[in-house]
Amino acid sequence: MSESQLPKLWKVQAEYLRPAELREAIANRPVVYVPLGTLEWHCEHLPVGLDALTAHGICLHAAAQDGGVVLPPLYYGTGGEHGNYPWTIMMADDREISAQLAKTMTRLQDFGVKVAVLFSGHFAPGQLDMIERIASAWNKSGQRMRVVAKAVNSFQDLPLAPDHAAIFETTLLGELWPTRVDVSRLPPLKGLPLTDDFSAERHNPTHPLWGIFGPDPRVYNPKTGAKVLDAMVAQLIDDVAAEV
Repeated sequence: MSESQLPKLWKVQAEYLRPAELREAIANRPVVYVPLGTLEWHCEHLPVGLDALTAHGICLHAAAQDGGVVLPPLYYGTGGEHGNYPWTIMMADDREISAQLAKTMTRLQDFGVKVAVLFSGHFAPGQLDMIERIASAWNKSGQRMRVVAKAVNSFQDLPLAPDHAAIFETTLLGELWPTRVDVSRLPPLKGLPLTDDFSAERHNPTHPLWGIFGPDPRVYNPKTGAKVLDAMVAQLIDDVAAEV
């Protein structure tokens, strides 16, 4: 792939940068975003890497606007009720992930980073508990760097409420990766309206919206995506500014 074919946001992606570019970026804005996700079923209309893709995308937009660097996303997570679904690879607990993040925090501090943002697109309770625990323990230990724990579901007053593979996640993913949403893979809406948004029946493989929890994504309107993304990025930038 040529440089001209890379996404416009590549200049804040750590993996693309040479050491001098990383040093300059951190000198200008000593913030590093650490996006977290998982590999998880999001029904037939969305990719299994959605949680990491959305976390990474939000962080890229925040860094592009406000400065800082974004690490590659971690595609393994823990917690939630989809562990046995197809194409889902979920860690039983957070031991391995926590160890990796602890090492990452230590090295980022060595590099002169002042604020590290653990940002999770997977917001199952186990995952949220993990990043909050890591941030709290680190910040209480008197280290020079601050650690902030944030997740896709931690923003206020969004145009859509967070959900799993339903209208919110479909809309957010569609704004970041429009070619990765295909609601035609779901049963036609006509003649089959569904309002059992958070029913346990959606864990039944015979349900038309198997594994989707939230409002019906078949009414997805791409025009809503920019408002959702912009609101999240603005709040994330404000949260980081309070720590720098």
